[in-house]
Amino acid sequence: MAKDSSKVWSVFSLAAALGAAALAKKGLDTSWRAATGKQPPENPADPDVDVWEAVAWAAASGTFVALAKMLAQRRAANYYLRSTGHLPPGLRHGNA
Repeated sequence: MAKDSSKVWSVFSLAAALGAAALAKKGLDTSWRAATGKQPPENPADPDVDVWEAVAWAAASGTFVALAKMLAQRRAANYYLRSTGHLPPGLRHGNA
């Protein structure tokens, strides 16, 4: 049973993280266009992209995507806890 709940949690956590990352990227793209009037850089490593624009994009996108994934996984863990009565595998405290 523990193996099954571990697989369920892995899939559930991954789906939450991927969904959150996609939504964060979409929101960030929209915010970037509104703030700068330009499309976000497709590839910040491209030498044709201004270095400060590349740095700003990398910092903003990395921060917001990571934050969205973390918040989605926390929410998924809370849902799992409410559904099963215990934390998901890997988040359990002690030897449980």
